[in-house]
Amino acid sequence: MLAGVEERMQLAHRNYYQTSVLEPERRDWTEERLRHGTDEPLLAAQFKKTLAHRVSSLDVLLDTCRLITPLLNALQGVVFFVKDTQARYVLANLTLAQRCGHKTVAPILGRTCADIFPDRLGPVFTRQDRDVLKSGTALEDKLELHLFHNREPGWCLTHKLPIQDLAGRTVGLAGISHDLPSGDSEHPAYAKVAAVDEYIGRHFDRQITLAELTEIAELSVSQLERYCKRVYQLTPLRMIHKNRIEHAAWLLIEDDVSITEIALCCGYSDHSAFSRQFKTLTGLTPQQFRRMYTTPGGD
Repeated sequence: MLAGVEERMQLAHRNYYQTSVLEPERRDWTEERLRHGTDEPLLAAQFKKTLAHRVSSLDVLLDTCRLITPLLNALQGVVFFVKDTQARYVLANLTLAQRCGHKTVAPILGRTCADIFPDRLGPVFTRQDRDVLKSGTALEDKLELHLFHNREPGWCLTHKLPIQDLAGRTVGLAGISHDLPSGDSEHPAYAKVAAVDEYIGRHFDRQITLAELTEIAELSVSQLERYCKRVYQLTPLRMIHKNRIEHAAWLLIEDDVSITEIALCCGYSDHSAFSRQFKTLTGLTPQQFRRMYTTPGGD
């Protein structure tokens, strides 16, 4: 008898949550996309919307997040984390732990990126965290080339948001970093945008103009920008930089050529411009990146 009552209560709770919480939020997501034409993944959009609300304390947020930890662990290609005011992990999903070479999250809790990532890369992420914590300003939609524990590079889009208490004080930060998808092949404009991506892949070693790309796609500049963002989650300019830096990273690892030569063969006019863009997307200079792969211990 008691079991039946509990079962009906759980069902009623699920129905309430579905109709009163999930459905309104789902409608909000859809309306937001239609209103602003946003192309962010729904997870990132909802992540930002949720954390825009202030919390009574970081512990309260952590208690709530722990209830959905199994869901966070099930996310494929998505890293989720919460950090305290010292930029130390206080919660993370299993994907993050595995990419750091661990079977559970326990070894990374209480530690900063500087403690768990490669010597030259970890401090970069920790500085990034501290900038968000100090400024109270979100880091949004940042394209980054990450290095996993096996030193395999992978492209990600990263979002970090400050967590504020009811008094407006920053008490931590939360973030997600999701793998860049290969492209939404079901989008109506996929064929046109894929042709642009293929063209960039063959000609990134020289200057590429928007006029060239719009002619190939038979789209206006605004249409091309919008469709590239929807299919690849990148603007055309970011697609060019991604191809160039990806090839440069391969040359730095596999070939013993000078940084200047790599810059020129990847479409950059000079060494300085290449180094700035490489550091923006990887957090490392080309020299530091190369040393990580050629020096024992990665230093």
